[in-house]
Amino acid sequence: MIEKVFLRCGKHMYSRNVLQQVQQFYNSPTTNIKIGTSINAGDPSFLGIQTSFSSELKFINKECYDSLPLFRILDSSKHVRLPEDFKLDEQTFIRMYRKMITLNIMDKILYESQRQGRISFYMTNTGEEYREAGVLLWRGHSIRDFMNQCYGNHKDTSKGRQMPVHYGSKKLNFVTISSPLTTQLPQAVGTAYAFKRSRKGVCVVCYFGEGAASEGDAHAAFNFAATLECPIVFVCRNNGYAISTPSLEQFKGDGIAARGPAYGIYTIRVDGNDILAMYYATRAARELCIMEGKPVLIEAMSYRIGHHSTSDDSTAYRSINEIDQWKHHTPIIRYRDYLESVGLWCEQREQELNKCVKNSVLLAFAKAEKELKPCWKELFTDIYHTMPKHIRKQMCSMEDHVTEFHKYYPLHLFKQT
Repeated sequence: MIEKVFLRCGKHMYSRNVLQQVQQFYNSPTTNIKIGTSINAGDPSFLGIQTSFSSELKFINKECYDSLPLFRILDSSKHVRLPEDFKLDEQTFIRMYRKMITLNIMDKILYESQRQGRISFYMTNTGEEYREAGVLLWRGHSIRDFMNQCYGNHKDTSKGRQMPVHYGSKKLNFVTISSPLTTQLPQAVGTAYAFKRSRKGVCVVCYFGEGAASEGDAHAAFNFAATLECPIVFVCRNNGYAISTPSLEQFKGDGIAARGPAYGIYTIRVDGNDILAMYYATRAARELCIMEGKPVLIEAMSYRIGHHSTSDDSTAYRSINEIDQWKHHTPIIRYRDYLESVGLWCEQREQELNKCVKNSVLLAFAKAEKELKPCWKELFTDIYHTMPKHIRKQMCSMEDHVTEFHKYYPLHLFKQT
């Protein structure tokens, strides 16, 4: 099944069937490119490419070949046929939907919380329920953990030193999200290379947007991953906009997936609004990545329904009609239609789930808001294993300041040492 899904690239990796297909493609009348069927035995084989020669002068652009296909499972028909090796029990199908609804409701409550001035910042996942927060929720991160992080209280594992929605969990092997764009890509490749050296039989999964793929770090990461043969799965969510910049203004080629074969990376483009296709492709990518110890690139085509963040008003750069059109094709709507078609869901269960989840989120929300903030001294801890003199000097200076001007600070809202 993997052979049918992924593109194989790079020298000495093409099968005879693949080479025949490539030759048929380039000899087709639509491309008007002729490739000889034989190569002179005396001709050299240039390093790094699958060498072939042509007597016709022609420059290549994206119009010379078909766009990479879009893998999906949930189509518009009522009778969806799952792949034969797609084996999930009913409980797992339902759990996937529950997590998507939970994330959606949590988004709405925390978004309004920011608008009310209760937290400083928030980013929703509407239309992209498979992205980082959804993955962390699926792995077992509790609603209370999400709330504590967004409120930055003393129960937040990052001790209030991260912006809201910058989640992380050592227990769940989830590296903390950071704001600088694209820094996670070369870091993830470095981690994958360490895994390769340790021979642990595991891989890294790295999430990023198509906007991040426009940064130089993305190209460096792809090249390092390919040349060093690192076990990493790159998941690019191409949601159409990098904050306020449409994808059409970011690149002119065939999206992000087209870069994979160019770097020598196994690649697939997936319908990101199809949660089953994302699950199936990601599982296959992981298996391929670990089995061969090489990188895989997944481009998940989706659409960001909400604003980029609470610092953004997307109606300034896209029409409301465009947003409304995509609201009818979200991952939740498409997946619910499938569950109903196979008798696993109904309107009554929908109402019960929404009520239950909303109560749970509001309860966690209320508790997180009342928790004390971390002790101010934790501003200086966890920077070095042993606190150096200059950091200790800063902490003592801060302590003297707080002692002298304590009446000007709401110290009762902070946890004491």
